[in-house]
Amino acid sequence: MSHTQQTAEDTKFKRRFIIRLFGVLAGGTFLDGYILGIIGPVTTVLHEELSFTALQVGLLAAMTMLGILVGAPLGGWASDKWGRKPLFIIDISLFVVASVLQFFVGSPELLMFVRLAMGLAIGAEYSVSWPMLAEFAPARTRGRLMSINQIAFYGGFMFAYALAFYLSAIGVSWHLILGSSTVLAVALLLGRIGLPESARWLWSKGREDEARAIAYKYMDGASDIADFKRGGQEEKKAHFAEIFSREHIRSTAFISVFWFCNVLPYFGIATFAGTVLSQYGLADGLAGGVGLSMVAVIGVIVTMSLIDKAGRRVFTAPPQWIMLGIFLLLGFWSSAPSWLVLILFFAFSFLNSVNGVLTAVYPGELFPTGVRGVGTGFAAAFSRLGAAIGTFMLPVGIETLGIGPVLLILAGVVAIGAIVSQIWAPETKGKSLSETTASVMVH
Repeated sequence: MSHTQQTAEDTKFKRRFIIRLFGVLAGGTFLDGYILGIIGPVTTVLHEELSFTALQVGLLAAMTMLGILVGAPLGGWASDKWGRKPLFIIDISLFVVASVLQFFVGSPELLMFVRLAMGLAIGAEYSVSWPMLAEFAPARTRGRLMSINQIAFYGGFMFAYALAFYLSAIGVSWHLILGSSTVLAVALLLGRIGLPESARWLWSKGREDEARAIAYKYMDGASDIADFKRGGQEEKKAHFAEIFSREHIRSTAFISVFWFCNVLPYFGIATFAGTVLSQYGLADGLAGGVGLSMVAVIGVIVTMSLIDKAGRRVFTAPPQWIMLGIFLLLGFWSSAPSWLVLILFFAFSFLNSVNGVLTAVYPGELFPTGVRGVGTGFAAAFSRLGAAIGTFMLPVGIETLGIGPVLLILAGVVAIGAIVSQIWAPETKGKSLSETTASVMVH
């Protein structure tokens, strides 16, 4: 085989690897959306068969978020300490076990426990898979690849919501509906076997020979190979407290608050789309819930196609300012026409997803390798605290306060995110990981 043929084969091999890596990691994000989206349509059946109260429904929806609150920083710490590879096998294995258990639960308390365990797995998935993808992705396409993760999430959420709504309507047991995630979890577990460790992580731990071997075999581009060495040489020994050090506190604060303010309104509205839209006289819960997710997917596709050209900041603060106006209008105008309400909620879903793409991109770019896992994990945990509040607050808040005051509260949350993003969001377009992490360090 000639040198030219060998080079061409190496390039094809590396591209196939990136596609496989992206597929199994984005699959985990799809599974995340699937697990979170499938619960909403079955709450009516749970209310009838297990006598769930409105409070218990809110708690059930929030349990997965609370699991993420623990699993994300714990998984991130473990992946920074022991490596990305072991953790993305362990977390998907936990998915499998928890998914299977959903076939057998018979009480509200046990179902909440299982959903909590699934949250632990999702949390670990965020703090392992996203750093893993960022550490292998070429700089020139990193934004696009990380963005597609959001399509996977919204696609999983939309597919699960529609599937659960349909299966519930034809009388399929809620055990089978919730347990259907087992098929996806098993497929992802098999797909991850044999994937390599992150070269950047190995280099940061002083395992330079292993790092070089993996980099030259799997990483595409001389500049990316050179950058992993340059970035790794600057790493400090990872500790959880390091993300709160003077060098990294701004990244930690910005990503955590920005992510929190993005997901709190989304999860509340998307999980209980039927309930929210019915407050304005829109009765078709399936069309509303699926419609919101479809619009969100369109928003991600638009952002994905532009992010590596237009940059990051344009998709960060501006959408939040517009969402603030939407919530203020809906909150104060409770008698708005149904057609206008639907348009405004679709606009919110589009803008929220545009904004949400950066929650997948910024953590991998702003945290250095030594704390990328725990930094992403902490930010994911903090964001899921917001998601838990949103999913708990919506049904309880609508019942006690009404839809108008609830949306005004959401407007306040969005305003905080917009202010923080306007001040702190950096521009990282086209930069290597060592450059993006260095650009936000406070010395």
